[in-house]
Amino acid sequence: MRYIKIIAVILAVFITGCKEPKKTENFRYFRNYSRTFNDMNDKHLKAARQWGIKPMASAEGVKKLKGKLEHLKSCRWYELDKLTHSQPYLVPKAHELLKTIGRSFKDSLDAKGLPSYKLIVTSVLRTDDSVKKLRKKNLNASANSAHIFGTTFDIAYARFRKEKSDETSVEKLKSVLAEVLHDLQQKKCCYVRYEFKQGCFHITVR
Repeated sequence: MRYIKIIAVILAVFITGCKEPKKTENFRYFRNYSRTFNDMNDKHLKAARQWGIKPMASAEGVKKLKGKLEHLKSCRWYELDKLTHSQPYLVPKAHELLKTIGRSFKDSLDAKGLPSYKLIVTSVLRTDDSVKKLRKKNLNASANSAHIFGTTFDIAYARFRKEKSDETSVEKLKSVLAEVLHDLQQKKCCYVRYEFKQGCFHITVR
């Protein structure tokens, strides 16, 4: 019987050849979003005033700030959502943070054996005009928002852009994103607020 088992193992090796073992999923759900990501608005504003631009009245003024702001476009690290109340601009320091988050998110998905997805950025730089319009639509929107400094952006946690036919659950993707943000938060790279009603993480560079 012992020899039969040995022969079976040898045959299995010859049949499978030297193929790379299938990557196994190493996954653990993140917990306590609201408790972990609870940086209040005063922290966001303090950092925004330190690193950001002077708030602009309208979109026309934003376009004149070449060199101080970087124009965002969908790329390999993130997908830019249809922006209705913000302009696709960030200060270089904040844009670099966004790309770091997107890159780390993809690397983490790969390490866990999960399909490739991109983050969706839902809100970026707001002007005085866009804040007024947003407050008419959303009474909970703050008139004193860190978004007006070009240092702050929102990333959706209920939607992700699929890149391949394989699928995974939104809850898993949300958990992976939370791990990435928590790591950067611990390294004092950013402030993060979990926005339950808006379905996003509100992030300001530090």
